[in-house]
Amino acid sequence: MTTNDRAPVLAALRGWLAASGLDGLIVPRTDAHQSEVTAPRDDCLHYLSGFSGSAGLALVLEDSALIFVDGRYQVQVRQEVDPALFEVRHLHDDPLDRWLKIHARPGWRIGIDTMLIAGNLYDRLATGCATAGAELVALDDDPFHAVWRDRPARPLGAIRAMPPQAAGETAANKRVRISEGLRERGAGLLVETLPDNIAWLLNVRGSDVPMNPVPHSFLLLGADNRLEWFVDRRKLGNDLDAYELADVTLSPPEQFLGRLAETVSGRTALIDADFAPQAVRACVLGAGGRLAAQTSPITLAKAAKTPAELQGYRDCHLEDGIAVVEFLAWVATEVPARQGTAKPLTELEVEARLLAFRQERAGFIEPSFRTISAAGANAAMCHYAARPETDAAIDTATPYLVDSGGQYLNGTTDLTRTLMLGAPSAEMRLAYTAVLKGFLSLLSVRFPVGTQGHQLDAFARRALWEAGLDYDHGTGHGVGHNLLVHEYPHRFDRKPNLHGLVPGNIMTVEPGYYKEGAFGMRIENQVEVIADGDGFCRFASLTLVPIDLAMVDLDTLSPAECAFLDSYHALVRAQLKTRVGIGALPWLLSQTQSIDEQRRLRRGVHHGEISGG
Repeated sequence: MTTNDRAPVLAALRGWLAASGLDGLIVPRTDAHQSEVTAPRDDCLHYLSGFSGSAGLALVLEDSALIFVDGRYQVQVRQEVDPALFEVRHLHDDPLDRWLKIHARPGWRIGIDTMLIAGNLYDRLATGCATAGAELVALDDDPFHAVWRDRPARPLGAIRAMPPQAAGETAANKRVRISEGLRERGAGLLVETLPDNIAWLLNVRGSDVPMNPVPHSFLLLGADNRLEWFVDRRKLGNDLDAYELADVTLSPPEQFLGRLAETVSGRTALIDADFAPQAVRACVLGAGGRLAAQTSPITLAKAAKTPAELQGYRDCHLEDGIAVVEFLAWVATEVPARQGTAKPLTELEVEARLLAFRQERAGFIEPSFRTISAAGANAAMCHYAARPETDAAIDTATPYLVDSGGQYLNGTTDLTRTLMLGAPSAEMRLAYTAVLKGFLSLLSVRFPVGTQGHQLDAFARRALWEAGLDYDHGTGHGVGHNLLVHEYPHRFDRKPNLHGLVPGNIMTVEPGYYKEGAFGMRIENQVEVIADGDGFCRFASLTLVPIDLAMVDLDTLSPAECAFLDSYHALVRAQLKTRVGIGALPWLLSQTQSIDEQRRLRRGVHHGEISGG
């Protein structure tokens, strides 16, 4: 379906609105689990609008429609969505709740499926409607049942066990810890709707959505350690002996809300109001339960990795580094060789080749997200995904950005590198140098235990700000252990994130710069938070891939920045020089030269051959 095919979908949905006595419908990007990547069946926003990004929502009215997306997608949405059908708004700078306060008309009835909207967002939308004299109406039925004729079936991805030796803790021990935490918080029941939290607690992994190894399910855990898991039994297979489920009650997902209503009366239920659907909150209150709206204790426990998990990250990053170095060496050779020919190297071909390199590595399962393989102007879209109709040739005139990662049996990887295979413009050099300086500033910072992500975010932006530049996305995120590549609760962002960083957290550091219609650039390492004495922490890089310095103004780097880069590149060289293929070794050695060596090369005063030491 193309953007030109969305008009009939809008017309059908407006017919449903009229028949239902509604003036509008809010269509979120998410599913009942607030998933960043949904199963095809649940991707109603894409079906309605054509927008393929991972964050957004739409408001459909009788004679107009609006779509709200964040800064990562402001360019992309205008390419995917028909402007004659949808007006584009910013998800955070001009949010829907504010729009409703100003523009909603008295008496309007705006429908919403409360299994698809988190409680806190529901409150803001309801307040926006009420301020204007309108009403937010909780729907009993999914409107897309009526208008989506060929809707895909619910996923039935197979579930596998995560061995306790890889997780570093048995599921039974985790349950004891979480149950004790419930009692300490005065709660009698934990209502869990996040699939990665459930997967972590039960030591399982799933395959309902590619690249997201979590099973769609719900869970109730009592302070008495009794646990009921609402999951489609077909996903588990016939032999349950491989799982740690001996005293777990298994029930169908369809029974989740009914069972919650039966068990919550007179009890305090802990729910995460940022993620639990409004329908869950309404069920608890409607059944006579009490609410404790807090970050899930599983979310917090999961973020503090065990020694076994941390070793898994280190091991899989070594494998991933081999794959990515061999890939980048291949790109650096192929691009100039094929430029100007009838078959230049393109984004999609390169994406497929990167997957092939990773598939050769021990423990690799699948990518951790769709690779962002972006040449030229396409790289100005932060979360670009190449398609046959956009598949650009990679050349030496503009930077090539590749953001990718892998799901391994023992961890998850995520990194970004930007290559410049020709002579950069002065504008490119200025911007990329600022990006690198911001990257190094945050990567090298020393901070007290418990420092929050937003308190560190400006370290990555300062050099860009000094150049009059910035980027409209967060600077980093948590990463799951063979779980979701974007893991809560930690974030580096300008927006407040009230969760302190402690040793054992895993994060990314990824500043960038994007010039619409011209180029984009980003540098990203995955890092481990480690103790640094006296109540302080620092970051240790897990990513083992050289940083391309072709666009960097080396003479502007401080001695501390040079020393940090030299130390990092020496580590990468030492770890990989005996492990990469012989074809990639010269590129690895060249890319990991010291800053002084690279300065001499640029000045044409290079003596002797590059040493392999």
